[in-house]
Amino acid sequence: MPFLQIDHNLTIHYDDEGDGFPLVLVHGWAMEGGVWAFQRPLASSFRVITVDLRGHGRSTAPGDGYGLADFAADIVVLFDELGLERAAIVGWSLGAQAALEAAPLLGDRLAALVLVGATPRFSATDGWLHGLPATECRGLGLRLRRTFDAALDGFFHSMFAEGELSDESERLIGQEITASWRRPAATAAQAALVTLAESDQRHLLEKIRVPTLVIHGDRDAICPLEAGAHLADHLPLGRFLLFAGTGHAPFLSRPREFNSEVTRFLREVAGDD
Repeated sequence: MPFLQIDHNLTIHYDDEGDGFPLVLVHGWAMEGGVWAFQRPLASSFRVITVDLRGHGRSTAPGDGYGLADFAADIVVLFDELGLERAAIVGWSLGAQAALEAAPLLGDRLAALVLVGATPRFSATDGWLHGLPATECRGLGLRLRRTFDAALDGFFHSMFAEGELSDESERLIGQEITASWRRPAATAAQAALVTLAESDQRHLLEKIRVPTLVIHGDRDAICPLEAGAHLADHLPLGRFLLFAGTGHAPFLSRPREFNSEVTRFLREVAGDD
């Protein structure tokens, strides 16, 4: 169970499995590295590293420092400590935004990005209609303060579209994901939610010149489809892949298809075809 000591009050947990082209998986808001349980088969082809963001999973929760720059700095330290060169990052939701923030810092060490359920700006504002109303984040923040676990459970279930999950998929997600889900520290969840509500990365996109696969569900109720399409259109080497009939987490509801598409993309990037 490896950890990185960032400073005296911050320790980052990660798991490292497999060999070959390195692939770093970064989870979304209030989740942990274990959410990638259905991506374990990728370790038969790649070196798969899953990380718990600060305040999430087994990583410690500092009193402050939950901005995208903080999450990105931790990813850079992970690359440094593990000696990662020409690695890819798969980022989901908040993890995708952390990956976008880290990309300019990593330079040539970053070979590719896979952005899942991603957006450059979570909240709608003047000139950006592809986000949720600011009231959504405020409302979730209030629910977290009142009934923390129930609010997190409700948010998790909202990731899936009606009818998206079969009975077997629900059973497996319950068994492999939610049963072992380590809830984040309440302070970390609230602070990261504020980060989601306030961050705007549209200005970064033209600077990220690595092959990028944007994967989005057409029934995503958390990050609208148009936000993912905007990413693919404005990243210089972006391409868009639609998962029809899925919500915010297609890697959970359609893991075999997701893993196959990621493998195909990364083999192209790594030159293994």
